[in-house]
Amino acid sequence: MEATSKCRGYKKGVLFPTSTSMHGCYASKNISISQPNGEAKAICMGCKEECHCLMPSRTTLHRCSVCLKVSNSTLGPHGLKKECAICRPVKKIGAKLLKLGDLGSSKKNGNLLSGSLLPPSMPSSSLALPSTSRYNKRAVLCGVSYRKRKFRLKGTINDISNMKELLIKNFKFPKECIRVLTEQEQNANLIPTKHNILESLNWLVKDCQAGDSLLFYFSGHGLQQPDFKEDEIDGFDETLCPVDFLREGMIIDNEINSTIVWPLKEGVTLHAIVDACHSGTILDLLFVYKHESGIWEDNKPPSKEPIRKHTSGGMAICLSACEDSQTAADSSVFGGKGMNGVLTYLFTKTIREYPGITYGGLLEKMHDEIKKINRSRCNNRILQHIFNRRIAQDPLLSSSEKFDVSTTMFKL
Repeated sequence: MEATSKCRGYKKGVLFPTSTSMHGCYASKNISISQPNGEAKAICMGCKEECHCLMPSRTTLHRCSVCLKVSNSTLGPHGLKKECAICRPVKKIGAKLLKLGDLGSSKKNGNLLSGSLLPPSMPSSSLALPSTSRYNKRAVLCGVSYRKRKFRLKGTINDISNMKELLIKNFKFPKECIRVLTEQEQNANLIPTKHNILESLNWLVKDCQAGDSLLFYFSGHGLQQPDFKEDEIDGFDETLCPVDFLREGMIIDNEINSTIVWPLKEGVTLHAIVDACHSGTILDLLFVYKHESGIWEDNKPPSKEPIRKHTSGGMAICLSACEDSQTAADSSVFGGKGMNGVLTYLFTKTIREYPGITYGGLLEKMHDEIKKINRSRCNNRILQHIFNRRIAQDPLLSSSEKFDVSTTMFKL
């Protein structure tokens, strides 16, 4: 059986320069001060590891091609480095993707090699999107395979087919109101580029009215990057990786929030189902439901300056593949043809088997299924360690408002 993890881990004690006098630790995610010149020692206040690095003697300002932030960079013998020190490690993600035995490939990573991820046969000119009538149910389904890349995903097309069938058969979504973005589409506007995904998200919420039920679904790689606006509790922004993220950059949770959460009017409900690594708070919603304790935790921004994260009266609910600190997987462990995202497969399976299930019941069933899989795959701890057969992800529910998950029926 095959599986793919969707993200990379952090190395304990490895520091990366954020300027000539500051360092950020990948292990504890803390920022610490180092000596300003020569051989610098920095002890991270989080993991207590001492690291040595050579501080740059000459710096200049530049804009990073990945995160678009302006920062200092070393001017070495070969000229200015093109990406910032914060994003540079991300360039190596694909080469370091974990091979997880039964669990297949990492869904939320990416080998940030230079160049375009667009299919070579795809014309650069745009094609018009088909016109659609006004429906009170609309959906955007986005599946990114990153084909012909080392970090490609094999289960996203199956995920899209599974989700589309569920929407049509179980929730009565008209086919005409479902916009699908994959690399297999003939229409250039439906390739899951950063521009096309954001355009589709704008289409999803445009002129929304009371009674509308909207859905955003994403299956692909997800990453994290340092939070520069100080609006994240853990100090990291969550991101989604479009097919052209090497060139155009990632889609940050702040942008997703402002695009599809802010416009929600009273009486409008948005669901987001995100099968990606580090996707726990990808919509930056105000409340996170903790399955083990059964309580809603406050996820409001810790920054001193007011930052908008709420709707315009509507309701936004997000079901994520895992917590922000976790990775998600594509797997062939479920049998059948090909691979599937773990969240997508368990979500669609549970909804089909238990129509009318509550949000709490849905979470409970998915957590139970993951536990059963882990118990059945390998009881021998030594073999389990060798083959990495555990599914180490906990589906997470977040919302713009608190509600009773034990009595509220899941519906789209």
